[in-house]
Amino acid sequence: MKIVKTILFSLFGLLLLNSGLNKFLNYMPVPEGLPEALTKDNDAFAEISWLMPLVGFAEVLGGLLILVPRTRALGALVVFPVMAGVLLTHLTVAPGGLVMALILWSILLWIIIDNKQKYLPLINR
Repeated sequence: MKIVKTILFSLFGLLLLNSGLNKFLNYMPVPEGLPEALTKDNDAFAEISWLMPLVGFAEVLGGLLILVPRTRALGALVVFPVMAGVLLTHLTVAPGGLVMALILWSILLWIIIDNKQKYLPLINR
């Protein structure tokens, strides 16, 4: 089970790293035939000049932190808001990606549950 967890968490971290780097380097093509609502949302997102770099930075930082077991709990906190946006996007305007978003959320929740002892000092005051 530990090897499965290590592989899944590593793939999750690499996926975030790739997604974040793409926001700066634009090396992945935009898929054809995206829903019109999603295209409008992406255009609006791009209008705020600092928002895409901020999300990209959070993805890169969170992905790197998740790749290192010692900092994985912090990485999960860094990417939590980004992943909330991913889930809400697929729930509202792009349901075609909802299954993948739910799989990614399952991995994120597994990371959080696996590291719950590290979060307890934040709430036990």
